[in-house]
Parts: sequence; structure tokens; C-alpha cells
Amino acid sequence: AITARLTSNILLVEPDRVLSKVYAHALRRVGHKVVCVPTAQAAVSAADQQTPDVVVLEMQLPSHSGTAFLYELRTYSDWLHIPVVVHTLIPPMQLKTFDTSLDELGITQRLYKPQTSLAKLVSVVEAQVSLAK
Repeated sequence: AITARLTSNILLVEPDRVLSKVYAHALRRVGHKVVCVPTAQAAVSAADQQTPDVVVLEMQLPSHSGTAFLYELRTYSDWLHIPVVVHTLIPPMQLKTFDTSLDELGITQRLYKPQTSLAKLVSVVEAQVSLAK
């Protein structure tokens, strides 16, 4: 099992309540503090209250897209270097249409949910946490 060396603040932007609970539980089990939010607007206010060490982002969000959230996130200098892991239901080929803008917005990892185990998600977040520290 992977263990977090440092407790980190993870912002989990996931509109699916069940998935949100499952992911949060897995990340908390390895020692992270996790804030779960279902929308881009909630993500901005959560980040405003406590700057996250890593953001895990579903790109398909109600009302505002994950891309809109990323643009807003990157407008604040304090948030420019926060690693963002895109963990999405958008198939990789479709996500490629976003590629240029995603790279410019500082996406550090792209994961396709149907092909990503819970253990893989946790290990990717752990790697981003250690790079961010």
C-alpha cells in the first residue's frame, strides 16, 4: 500500500456523489485531507478557502466545464502551480481536441475513468503530491 509522507489537501471536483465518496475515501485512507465539490463554482470557492496541493478534476461538470474552471484557477497567481489531474469520462480521443488548451492550463496527468483503477488514481495523486512538495 502507498502511504502519504505528508498530509496534503486534495480538491476533488466530481459531480457524481457515489464516485466522489469512493475516491475521497481512498485518498483519505492514505492520509490526505479531501474536499469534495460537484461544480466548478464550488471548486473555486473551496480553493479560495484552502489552497489545494493537488486538484483531481472531472471535465464534464454541471453548468461550467472543467476547462472553464481551469481558466479561472490559472488566473490567480497563488494557484498557477497547483498540479491538476484530469480524471474524466471523456474518452482519450475526444479529450485530445482539448489538448493544446489543457497543456497550457497545466494539466499534469490525464486519466480515463473506465481504464483507471482506484489504486492507479491514488498513486497518480501521490506522485503529484510529492512533486508539488
